[in-house]
Amino acid sequence: MRALITGATGFLGANLVEAVTQLGWQARALHRKTSSLKALQGLTYESVVGDITEPASLLPAMRGVDVVFHAAAVADYWRTGPQRMYHVNVDGARHVLRAAREAGVGRVVLVSSVASLGRPPFGQPVNESAQFNLRPEQFHYGYSKVLAENHARACVADGLDVVIVNPAVIIGPRDVNLISGSIIVEAARRRIPFYPPGGVCVIDVADVCAGCIAAAERGRAGERYILGGENLWHRDLLGVVCDVVGRPRPTLPIPAVVMRALAGVIDLVRRIPRLDIPFDGQQARFAAETFWFDSTKARRDLGLTTIPFAESARRTYDWYRQNGYL
Repeated sequence: MRALITGATGFLGANLVEAVTQLGWQARALHRKTSSLKALQGLTYESVVGDITEPASLLPAMRGVDVVFHAAAVADYWRTGPQRMYHVNVDGARHVLRAAREAGVGRVVLVSSVASLGRPPFGQPVNESAQFNLRPEQFHYGYSKVLAENHARACVADGLDVVIVNPAVIIGPRDVNLISGSIIVEAARRRIPFYPPGGVCVIDVADVCAGCIAAAERGRAGERYILGGENLWHRDLLGVVCDVVGRPRPTLPIPAVVMRALAGVIDLVRRIPRLDIPFDGQQARFAAETFWFDSTKARRDLGLTTIPFAESARRTYDWYRQNGYL
């Protein structure tokens, strides 16, 4: 079995390369000529240069491939402008799906995100039936994933075999760009006294990879599967992280009204030229919500299993220490 992984130099992509090779598959890693290969260090793979925003580079990369894991995307939405995000996440997905059809690829696993399911009711997990319920300008990243999924379903209607997976917040080794792993690094470097009022769904990257492979093997074309682990309050998530890195747990809650006011201030400050703020107001607003999700469908149909968040946080922390981040 030969698998092409787009976004192979990223967090999930590199872990997918490792996961499929452990199964005895041949991994073909798509990356740009200028991409850092740091996340792929120590792995066995066939390197192929290409770019999902350059359609002509994709067809040669897909020849002889049995399955494509389309994991390439702009995920750090707080660092990237909307135009670039839509170009990569939407146009890039279209290019990949078109090339897969032309190359005769047997199956494509489109890695989307729970962000495409919108904002759940406070304190209530939602499943795959949830629809995006925000204005596009409120969450460009989530809306870009909605558009990519819509195109994938249109391709399925035209005969292409595509399965969609929707991972929650992913944590684990090889997050070299500090997407979600930044919380581990920041907690290890300094005390975090405050915690926001909301919560998130978190899953280990190894479990996401297993879910992606199961989707390739037995997912149903046109279906989407939430890949989520534990639904945690930020207070509890930060508490576990602080336990792992040896810091005191946060004890001071930030009221939701303060988080929303802070979000407005952040948005204003980010407009000041030459000021590099590593987060945006939307993150502050969302921190007052509960982005919780129900993975029953993936557990039932794909056999998804997940490790406890505490174990995932520990192995992420150990990887960062062993690789010189801390």
